[in-house]
Amino acid sequence: MKIVLRTLLIACALATTAAAQDWPAKPVRVVVPYAPGGNTDQIARLTAERLTAALGQQFIVDNRAGAGGAIAADYVAKQPADGYTLFVGALSQFGPVPLTQKVGYDPIKDFTPISNIGANGFVIAVNAGVPVGNLKEFIEYVKARPGQLNYGSGGAGSLTHLAAALFLQRAGLNMVHVPYKGGAPALADTIGGQVQMYAGSPSELIAHAKGGKLKLLGITAERRNAALPDVPAIAELYPGFKAETWNGLLAPAGLPRPVVDRLAQEMQKAMKDPAFLDRLAKMGLDPVPTTPAEFGASIRSEYAMWRDVIKAAGLAVE
Repeated sequence: MKIVLRTLLIACALATTAAAQDWPAKPVRVVVPYAPGGNTDQIARLTAERLTAALGQQFIVDNRAGAGGAIAADYVAKQPADGYTLFVGALSQFGPVPLTQKVGYDPIKDFTPISNIGANGFVIAVNAGVPVGNLKEFIEYVKARPGQLNYGSGGAGSLTHLAAALFLQRAGLNMVHVPYKGGAPALADTIGGQVQMYAGSPSELIAHAKGGKLKLLGITAERRNAALPDVPAIAELYPGFKAETWNGLLAPAGLPRPVVDRLAQEMQKAMKDPAFLDRLAKMGLDPVPTTPAEFGASIRSEYAMWRDVIKAAGLAVE
């Protein structure tokens, strides 16, 4: 009996290895946790385009928005680990979302990290009518009006909320939080003047700033963004301040090692390709080349960090 069982196990392992070596033998879905058009969607499409060209099968983007990305993350976590469902996820699905709402997946145990791709800070943007010219002036303006001004976000516990709240906390400012069902309506109301401030991704804001509808005052990354060289890092005023997000490539837990390695190799090649890097830069993103092990370690570390931040802010799930 033991010999038969051992033989079956060996046969299954060999079959799995053979299938992995033949991968991809059909189109691959790349699930995105947001609607088309945003940073994560653009990164997913760039990645899918790259993998399609490199691996000879179609990598098809599948947008599954809702619940801060939890709907897509839960869907991916429950798919077979055969390499035919991938996930271009953001920090939100691996920290703030599972820490502030009940979700059906484990952000650490239910995924195979493959490669981080790009990271960005959030830009503190204010309505064009706010009578300030820089970050210091804005801080003084808000301090003179405690509780009288508003800031919008993509929802309570979203990164647009937390990045703004961390900035306000560090600067000692009192503004009223107005949560929206997504970043787009929050941005629209900032432009319209219903709220005075919004912390958004560079790609969301640059065109509106160029059109004179917004003023970009500071970025929450450790250093200035190449796409916005005149916008100071908040860390220049408050050393050590940092609130960034990332977008990376993952799969359901248990993805065969040969598939992980092949995808990781292709992503490492992409991270050395000037054309790929240029397109990331135009989105306001800094490239983050990592191995699967490095990406996994980063996810675990940031989950712990955001758990402490969210608990301190009183937003944690009971």
